[in-house]
Amino acid sequence: DTHKSSSAMGKYVQAQRKGKSPIFKAHIRTRKGAVKLRPLDYAEKHGYIRGVIKDIIHDPGRGAPVAKIQFLNAYRYQRDNELLLCTEGMYTGQFIYCGKKATLTVGNVLPLTAVPEGTIVCNVEAKRGDRGAFARASGAFAVVVTHDEDKGTTRLRLPSGGKKTVPSNVRAQIGIVAGGGRTDKPLLKAGRAYHKYAVKRNCWPKIRGVAKNPVEHPHGGGNHQHIGMPSTVAKDRPAGRKVGLIGARRTGRLRGVKKTGQDKD
Repeated sequence: DTHKSSSAMGKYVQAQRKGKSPIFKAHIRTRKGAVKLRPLDYAEKHGYIRGVIKDIIHDPGRGAPVAKIQFLNAYRYQRDNELLLCTEGMYTGQFIYCGKKATLTVGNVLPLTAVPEGTIVCNVEAKRGDRGAFARASGAFAVVVTHDEDKGTTRLRLPSGGKKTVPSNVRAQIGIVAGGGRTDKPLLKAGRAYHKYAVKRNCWPKIRGVAKNPVEHPHGGGNHQHIGMPSTVAKDRPAGRKVGLIGARRTGRLRGVKKTGQDKD
């Protein structure tokens, strides 16, 4: 076997090149714009405001469709166009209501205080007025688990299975994000994966570390493809050595019951 010494310096590892190089920037030329809830204003805090879905468009590099919604501006003679996430069941020409007094209907935007427990929501804010943070990918949804009236907080079950506590006055869309089941169909061929990632960013194809030479990767080289060192690596290792399972708490297959942060308390 070739001697894999961490002292022998080689090339920069690909993970290091990612921070600096413009090659790895996101491909945003054809993107349709930032998809957010309306900016929080008086109408949403105290009543509701009505918008109409003008168009449902495809946003390149995003698995979920996007709705172009038009609102009347409350302060000057103009119309505001907002890009919101499409929830399942939206259609063009549909009226969307945003605000505290809006009805609990799929597609509407309400503060979590107005949403009963067990409701399925998406595009939930983390802080009030940040215009959407959780459950935004296609087919994603969060479930309102409990309201804590005394503390003014709400517990959510996120798509990852973890639970999160957020302030009860944050807004969310009702329903699940459209475009679900996207990953059920296999990509089948490299060309499809190529086009999938061409509109996202340069992150495909990925070459395994063991398939490289010792000069390019800590796991490279050797007469058989083997790592030859523990695959776990500490969080504070230098950038060129920080490859593999970084700061791993546990390794191996998840066996037995699924424990993805389900019940912390």
